Amino acid sequence: MNINFSLFTTEIATALLGLVVLAVGLFLSKEKRHRLGYVIAVGLAVILVYSFGSYGQNTSVMDGMFIVDDFAVFFKQLFLIAAVLVILTSTVYVRKMGGNYEFYVITLVAALGMMVLVSAGDLLTLYVALETMTISFYILAGYKTDLKSSEAGVKYLILGAVSSGILLYGLSLVYGMTGTFVIRDIAESIKQMDGLSPAILVGIIFLLSGLGFKVSLVPFHMWSPDVYEGAPTPVTTFLATGSKAASFAALARILIEALPSYSGQWTYILAIMAAMTMVIGNIAAIPQTNIKRMLAYSSIAQAGYIITGIIAISSAGIKAVAFYSMVYVFATIGAFAVVITFSQNTGSEEIKDYAGLAQRSPFMAAVLTVCLLSMAGIPPLAGFVGKLYLFSSIVNQGYLWLVILGLVMSMVSVYYYLLVVKAMYMNDPVSSTPIKVPVGTNVTLLLILVLTLVLGVYAEPLSVLANTAGNAMFPF
Repeated sequence: MNINFSLFTTEIATALLGLVVLAVGLFLSKEKRHRLGYVIAVGLAVILVYSFGSYGQNTSVMDGMFIVDDFAVFFKQLFLIAAVLVILTSTVYVRKMGGNYEFYVITLVAALGMMVLVSAGDLLTLYVALETMTISFYILAGYKTDLKSSEAGVKYLILGAVSSGILLYGLSLVYGMTGTFVIRDIAESIKQMDGLSPAILVGIIFLLSGLGFKVSLVPFHMWSPDVYEGAPTPVTTFLATGSKAASFAALARILIEALPSYSGQWTYILAIMAAMTMVIGNIAAIPQTNIKRMLAYSSIAQAGYIITGIIAISSAGIKAVAFYSMVYVFATIGAFAVVITFSQNTGSEEIKDYAGLAQRSPFMAAVLTVCLLSMAGIPPLAGFVGKLYLFSSIVNQGYLWLVILGLVMSMVSVYYYLLVVKAMYMNDPVSSTPIKVPVGTNVTLLLILVLTLVLGVYAEPLSVLANTAGNAMFPF
């Protein structure tokens, strides 16, 4: 079998970067190891730039086991961007942890798992990649030595293992009825069947349950608030962005490419789950006093919005998923970057302690405000454009009720986001000490602020790439 290894360039380069950093770190003192984060960020940025040359290939290797199409390339770039931004905001954290640079390496392994996941062309590759990503997050969630982090790691491990078992059982049912692991061959095998197979329907339910846990869809969302609060904030950031986007991409590929014949069944299930996720995520976020728990419930609600793009079963829907996933990455990392810096300076994650932040750090307060309002879908920010794409993709598909519900819940989210903004701008500061922002975090916040504002008024560059990703899923 002749294999074109140039198709694996992104994955190979990421893996080599991790190995190089792991080796170099052995020769550095503990006081200097946190600086490897800047090396990794530059290395990932170079890989990101190089990856633009992968657009337009739309091919597969190893008998369909590994797919390199524009859909996969777009999401790989999303993971690279998320990894760069997360690592830039975590250098201070690694320094405070005594230079445990292994944190960077495990983060790279998680990113590598995400990349393979979106290119997985068969069920086995998909499952192995998913577990590579998930096991990395098990380790990262319990990376700190305090009780909350340990509790978060154990909870995520136990519940994650159960969800993985459920997913694997669902995949095995689909394989058992079709006789193939290859995603695109599954669709052909199903077309040759007479009528619907109850076993495949059960497999779809298990599949939606397993991946629903990964993206925090209701009713598989209860792990998110505890894990998000207890895990180190840089881990929470990557978990809420990269991991969620990777799972959405995998879910889209399986449902749309392998199971289009059962779309009448799984779209109905997803629509109900999306509605419950929007409602419960937003309503539960209102009474939260810890900002990480509030952002966790917000993240749950965001999953409800994103899933509507898959329900559309169209290139416009996948374009909306890709576009919104990217702007969601910017907004979420921006918000958590502020949380990381504020917590390191004050030791608090309570919303009430953000009182007067606009006086202590006007830049941080401005970025957090923009990010929160972007997630709420307020124009002219990037989140508004993303939600416009999502809701317009399903409005003519018979899901007008879901669009209306999404709009109402978006307005509900404005309330609890503005509670944070009110505390920052209208309440008296609890301290007059200015908050110091590290260089890496400053760069991250500036990039996110600019991108969120620019993409809100000039979305064409990202829209074109997202449209390319959507057309790769629906080439005809």
